[in-house]
Amino acid sequence: MNTLKQAAIDRYPTSLRMLHWVRAIVIAGLLWAGWYMTGLDDEVASKYELYYPWHKSFGVLAFLLVLVQIALRWRTPTLPQPPQTLAGHERFLSRFVQRSMYVLIVAVPLMGYSMSSSYTMSDGVFFFGVNLPELLAKNDDLFVVFQWLHKVLAYTLLALIVLHVAGALKHRFFDSDPRNDVLRRML
Repeated sequence: MNTLKQAAIDRYPTSLRMLHWVRAIVIAGLLWAGWYMTGLDDEVASKYELYYPWHKSFGVLAFLLVLVQIALRWRTPTLPQPPQTLAGHERFLSRFVQRSMYVLIVAVPLMGYSMSSSYTMSDGVFFFGVNLPELLAKNDDLFVVFQWLHKVLAYTLLALIVLHVAGALKHRFFDSDPRNDVLRRML
C-alpha cells in the first residue's frame, strides 16, 4: 500500500501532465514562429497577415494555459519533489529552472501584449479573431522597451527549456540510479 501511495505522489496528476505537454508544444511553436517571422522581410504579406496574428493568439493561449497550470499546482496538495537521490546542486538547479520558466512563461506573453498594445502601427491584440482590449497607451518609445524585453526574455526562456530538457534526458539515460529518472513523472 505504501508503495502505491508513493507511486501516486511520484507522478504528476493527469491534468498537469496534459497541460505540460500542450503548453510545451504551444511554446515551441511560438518560439519558432517568433524567430521565423521576425526574419521575414516586411514586404512578405504573410508576416503581418498570418504569422503575427497567429503568434499573438497562441501567445495569449500560452499565457492562459500557464495560469491554469499554476492554479492547478497551487490547489494540488502533494506534487513530486526532485528525487533525494539527485545531488544537492541538481535539486537546486531543477527548482530554479522550473520556477524561472514559470516566471518567463508569464512575462514573455505580457511583454508581447505590451508591445502590441503600445505600438502605434499595431492592429491590436487578437485571441483567435477576438480583439482583446488594449490597456496601454500608444507609445513607440515604450514599444521599443517591450520589444527588447520580449525578445530577451523569450531567448532566456528558450535557454532554460534546453536546460530543462537536457536535465530530464541526462537523468533518464545517463544517471546510474533509476530513481533519478524525473521524465517518467510527466509521461
